[in-house]
Amino acid sequence: MTLTPMKLLISLLALLAFHCGQLAAAEPKRPNLLFILVDDQSPFDLKTYNPKSSLDTPNIDRLAREGMVFEGAYHMGSFSGAVCTPSRHMIMSGRTVWHLPIAPNAMQKGLCPPQLELQTIPAVFNRAGYATMRTCKQGNSYEAANKLFTVRHDATKRGGTAESGSAWHGDRVMDYLQQRETTKDAKPFLIYYGFSHPHDERDGTPELLAKYGAVNHTDTSAPPPANAKQPALPPNYLPAHPFHHGHPGLRDEVAVSGVWERRDERTIRNELGREFACGENIDIQIGRVLAKLKATGELDNTYIIYTADHGMAIGRHGLQGKQNLYQHTWRVPFIVKGPGIKPGSRVEGNIYLLDVLATLCDLAGIAAPETSEGISFKPVLEGKQPTMRDVLFGVYSGGTKPGMRSVKKGDWKLIQYDVMNGAVREQQLFNLAENPNEFVKEHHAREVIAQTGVKPEPHQLNLATDPRHAAKLAEMQALLLSEMRRLHDPWRLWNQPGDGLTPPPDAPAKQKATKKLP
Repeated sequence: MTLTPMKLLISLLALLAFHCGQLAAAEPKRPNLLFILVDDQSPFDLKTYNPKSSLDTPNIDRLAREGMVFEGAYHMGSFSGAVCTPSRHMIMSGRTVWHLPIAPNAMQKGLCPPQLELQTIPAVFNRAGYATMRTCKQGNSYEAANKLFTVRHDATKRGGTAESGSAWHGDRVMDYLQQRETTKDAKPFLIYYGFSHPHDERDGTPELLAKYGAVNHTDTSAPPPANAKQPALPPNYLPAHPFHHGHPGLRDEVAVSGVWERRDERTIRNELGREFACGENIDIQIGRVLAKLKATGELDNTYIIYTADHGMAIGRHGLQGKQNLYQHTWRVPFIVKGPGIKPGSRVEGNIYLLDVLATLCDLAGIAAPETSEGISFKPVLEGKQPTMRDVLFGVYSGGTKPGMRSVKKGDWKLIQYDVMNGAVREQQLFNLAENPNEFVKEHHAREVIAQTGVKPEPHQLNLATDPRHAAKLAEMQALLLSEMRRLHDPWRLWNQPGDGLTPPPDAPAKQKATKKLP
């Protein structure tokens, strides 16, 4: 039978439609992304990093068993006492610490592009056709980016009830997932599931406070009551830091309710109990969401990242806050579960939080924005390589300037302090393989050992003054300077060349020079 031109055209169109339909059906479904961010948590709170921890987090533990645990995940640092603010800017934008829109003089020096918010997580994924949703604390973050999420429920919830605590954030995500199910929304989602805890005030629920033997202590004249249920002191606890940390009047060190300037055993153990009560409640809220995703059939196609904006001291090294560069605070917990990730795997990783944007894009098959300076660690997730970097840099300069700097390569780590207008100039050199708790000589004191029950080995010390490690100290000093130059750090330490920099206006006058950063 001879086909007329019209019938031939109709047949061709039908054939084309059939093949297009087959191709569409063959295309893999784009993955969902669940990014969980808690506020102030040391990795050593969690059993997956510290088996001796008494914090119960069965849902986070399950993520670790079914996914990948990163031993080496870090936030790059801060130029502000509110460490979470630059950290959350880095997460959203993929920019390094001195290249943020809020970094000192970054915009004036052309180190940050204008309208960066249009190249952040919500903007990129909105353009890619994802449904974007966010719940988190209010403030101390990147507001211009936060408001770009299609659905947003931000509020600071640090109380001990369902309405005033972490359950509020959990409810927002549960409501969102229920709405997706009701409306049969088939778009892939990106959910930014943030919490306001365990940041202080650490007002946990009454039943969880009781479990960890803690009270919301309000009496400044006396320490809280002792309770055998409270978590043990950290192994690197000290009653005071060996020298001034360099930020006089810092809120986190002098004004946290229930702690204030106390570092006695009863105060620290009670505060850890409060921290753990808040941490377990977060785990409960995560468990609710994971169960909902499983019930709706979306869990197996969802990448889940669990992390914190930075670590926390709470008695470690005699400190309370997040304004330091020890491993308990510079490092962050980081766990990833999802399609193709080997269950129960552990890697060093050597990633920064600023790598999150590039990695989320890579997992979703989206081009990362050119403004991102992060590196996708998808090759690590796929088991193709163990690390992304050889060298890691950290900074805290929110107090007296220049502040603290750190660099890590392999097992070796250097921290330098140039604070209190030159009155404190200290160096700490640690071999983390041999001294993972970063013990210093004060940890060897008889009275400290009696409190912690931990006796450091004789070699577990700050090695910066040991002449046997002079060459390693010099090597790490040179490496630190190289990283500071590469990242456009606007300050130099006492034992570094001035480089002709003009630091920001609040730097000490004696450090100013005539040339500007090239």
